[in-house]
Amino acid sequence: MAVLSKIRKRSGLLLLAIGFALLAFVVQDLFTKGFKSLSKDVGSVNGKDISFEDFRVKVANVEKNSQGQGMTSMQASNQVWNQEVNIALLSAEFDKLGIRVGEKHIVEVLKSDPNIGQNPMFLNAAGKFDLAKFKDYFKSNPEGLQMLKDKEKDAELNAKYQIYTSLVKGAMYTTETEGKLKYEAETNKVNFDFVSVPYSSVKDSDVKISDDEIVAYMKTKEKKFKSEESRELDYVLVEEKPSAADEAEIKNKVNALLTSHVEFKDGKNDTIPAFQSVTDNAEFVNLNSDVPFDSTYVSKQDLPAEHADALFNLPAGQVYGPYMKGNFYCLSKALGRKAGAKAKASHILISWEGTRVPNKKEKRTKEQAKAKAEGLLAQAKANPGMFPVLAMTNSDDSSAQQGGDLGFFAPGQMVKPFNDFVFNNPIGTIGLVETEFGYHIINVTDKQDAVKLATIAQKIQPSEATNDKIYEQATKFEMEAAQGDFAALAKKMNLNVNPSVRVKAIDESFGNVSNQRQIVKWAFDSSTSIGDVKRFEVVNVGHVIAKLKKITPKGLMAVEEARPQVELILKNKKKAEKIRAKMTGTSLATIAAANKVTVMNAVDVTLDNPALAGAGYEPKVVGTAFSSKAGQLSKTIDGNSGVFVIVTKSVTKAPALPKHTDYITKVQQQVVNYAGRVMPALKNDADIEDNRADFY
Repeated sequence: MAVLSKIRKRSGLLLLAIGFALLAFVVQDLFTKGFKSLSKDVGSVNGKDISFEDFRVKVANVEKNSQGQGMTSMQASNQVWNQEVNIALLSAEFDKLGIRVGEKHIVEVLKSDPNIGQNPMFLNAAGKFDLAKFKDYFKSNPEGLQMLKDKEKDAELNAKYQIYTSLVKGAMYTTETEGKLKYEAETNKVNFDFVSVPYSSVKDSDVKISDDEIVAYMKTKEKKFKSEESRELDYVLVEEKPSAADEAEIKNKVNALLTSHVEFKDGKNDTIPAFQSVTDNAEFVNLNSDVPFDSTYVSKQDLPAEHADALFNLPAGQVYGPYMKGNFYCLSKALGRKAGAKAKASHILISWEGTRVPNKKEKRTKEQAKAKAEGLLAQAKANPGMFPVLAMTNSDDSSAQQGGDLGFFAPGQMVKPFNDFVFNNPIGTIGLVETEFGYHIINVTDKQDAVKLATIAQKIQPSEATNDKIYEQATKFEMEAAQGDFAALAKKMNLNVNPSVRVKAIDESFGNVSNQRQIVKWAFDSSTSIGDVKRFEVVNVGHVIAKLKKITPKGLMAVEEARPQVELILKNKKKAEKIRAKMTGTSLATIAAANKVTVMNAVDVTLDNPALAGAGYEPKVVGTAFSSKAGQLSKTIDGNSGVFVIVTKSVTKAPALPKHTDYITKVQQQVVNYAGRVMPALKNDADIEDNRADFY
């Protein structure tokens, strides 16, 4: 009682102490994980926030609309994120340019959507789109009203975008001056002599490029070498693979089905008949196979290549096997053969106006189509070898590109008149049938027999005991790797360390193990430090044991990542310094002799095609030749392949033209797709903050 009394007296102090402990826990969690999780925004574009709640709803809608297509949550997130960024950037441009749209613009965009503009529900008596009908349809319920607002909002954006792209494309015009420059670049010609000392004449080992030099170069082109925050990891994959004992066990189980035997089941002995002697093959297969019974006929080309001959020629009632098919042990019993089960045919389709054929070669009535088809039929029968050519030049079907060849198909795959003709006529028959698509001139080119097999297939997979051993191995590696050398331990345990993987915060794929968002999230967790090791279970794959190797902050690209594209540039600069020091003299001959090379000639070279025989693409060298005085020794020129010295011999100017229309057209063809560079340029200049990693 005395103890209880003391506790009651001090209960206030106790509650206060518990409160402080809880507060300390919360504060520690905040400092550990940061305050990012408190944010309500999934990111921002040029200071404009993107609400997570709105973003989440849009992602959910994309996932819902993509069911059955194998889209992951992160893929849906990426799709919505790209849309949100594009909308934010374009909306800002619309505002800057003062682009506005009225109801007429919006209606035109809505009408251009076939699901709206051609929907009978929204058409008036004259078959025209009726805006009032369209709006009334959605106003009947609150959800519909919101959907109408969303559709109108999307249509408004699309209308503005159409105006914007028209403005951009309108700016992509070509002037007479540009046409003249193109003409001169193609037609002006220069002849010159040159000496070239290639960069390859200096050994790579004689020029070293330090990390600091690479960083300094990247800083001169920061936009080109900017990089998002990333993590680099080493990892070991301990696969869940069946052991030799597991494989032997499955093989024995399958072998046992070849003979009648007794099994103890449910407290009593049960006699299992031999596979060959059973009469209900479907039931026996379904009881003993991991793959259900398939009653379809199979052609020889669809059988496992290694066993195709044996299976296809197996007498009815006989059993073949056991044999391997992928990771299954199989037994197959022949149930019969069917002649001509698959057929191969070619056709020429001649359609007419009103048939369900989108890309007709020409407009024609049904009567005209029939007359043409009958004429082609006569030609094909007279000379069957010409059938592919006739199909290529006349058929309205996409198979025309293959000479009308449709490949092999089974009964029921083609429309009935076509199907009946092919399967009711022998190989070599050419005839004419009519279907809803038009008139078909058909050539039956081949037929295949097929067999029906009852196949028992048992999957070779790791047993529970094997999985336990794999788990123990993975757990042991995880524990010991946390304290020791990752690579050395892997070698000791006969495991392979996979090549390092660099991941970004919103990645989900990881090396050759797809959709492993859990590993990426761990790598970016603020509590994960360099050198930390963690094991991850991957369903149907095994265990991934990952080690965080490096953290690269947002900013310049990592040196090792940039080195492959920067090192050669910097090495050539250093090589050029060494080469230039040796390229001294008063003539090309003396310079060539000093560097053990020969004087070479360039004849009728243009700016449009500045390729030099023996030296390659050298626009800087050719440009210098055009601008140099004839007979004058140039200064050294750092080209693409080496260092050059030239002497211009002559420049031939193109004759003047009154107009340069053809050359204006050439330039226009070059710039026609430049409008597609707008979005990448806007993104490159934008301040985009992506916080999705805090939510996904």
